[in-house]
Amino acid sequence: MDETKEFFFENEEEARNLLENSRKQIDEIDNDLIDLIYRRTSLAKGIVFAKQYLGMEIYDKNREKSIHDKVNKLASDKNIDEEILSQIMDMLTILSKNEQKEILRRNENG
Repeated sequence: MDETKEFFFENEEEARNLLENSRKQIDEIDNDLIDLIYRRTSLAKGIVFAKQYLGMEIYDKNREKSIHDKVNKLASDKNIDEEILSQIMDMLTILSKNEQKEILRRNENG
């Protein structure tokens, strides 16, 4: 299927309007993504204290494998590049682990 046929414009104004509206939607989605990343990261405090209480390490190999398996399936289902989506999830888990380490450090230092 030729995806370019879907975007046949009658004039330059139509193309500019589509561009402007699409960029506005992307900006809104970016704001939502940042809010979601903040929410995800803010869960680190409870997680790290629960792990500490349970005698668990910050790095949980099984959990990370489970996340990657889920992400790979979702990427495939939604036709998104699995490698790039996996890298994004790696970055999010690094962000969470770093936050957990920082919480423990602050807790140990009073």
